Amino acid sequence: MAKIGVLIDDMFEDVEYISPVKAFEKNGYKIIHIGLKEGKTVKGKKKGTLVKIDKSAQNVSVNDLDALLIPGGCSPDHLRGYNEPVKFVIDYFNSDKPLFAICHAPQILITAQLIEGRRITGWRSIIQDIKNAGAEFVDQAVVEDDNIISSRGPQDIPLFINACLKRLESL
Repeated sequence: MAKIGVLIDDMFEDVEYISPVKAFEKNGYKIIHIGLKEGKTVKGKKKGTLVKIDKSAQNVSVNDLDALLIPGGCSPDHLRGYNEPVKFVIDYFNSDKPLFAICHAPQILITAQLIEGRRITGWRSIIQDIKNAGAEFVDQAVVEDDNIISSRGPQDIPLFINACLKRLESL
């Protein structure tokens, strides 16, 4: 069974977590929640969705994952303030496995200095951040550039999920 890591912390955008995870589980994928502290429960921004962290970013192996989802909201901005999640994202990115980033997720990719020269999309408030990081911002529902599939936000979730599932089928 393929495993999808979800890098998540408090104040994540509930729908950007719930919808993709439901679709992944429905299609037989196992979800592993990755955060700052194993066993901690994190809470969604709008609906208060509770998610228990299975593995800390420093204790999860990239080799145990087939794909990585980073939901938006305030979670990616919070996570990028800590070395362990940033290092994990760098290690994961360098594995060339699929990385699914929605809304504010590019913030941690920016901190990890991973998007220079790439095509990517994200939430409108981080457009300039994406450009300043040396990436080409593309205003589309879904942008695929090598191992990164990115999406702008909640309005694009159905197309984002379809693109992610299509990539997973090709593994």
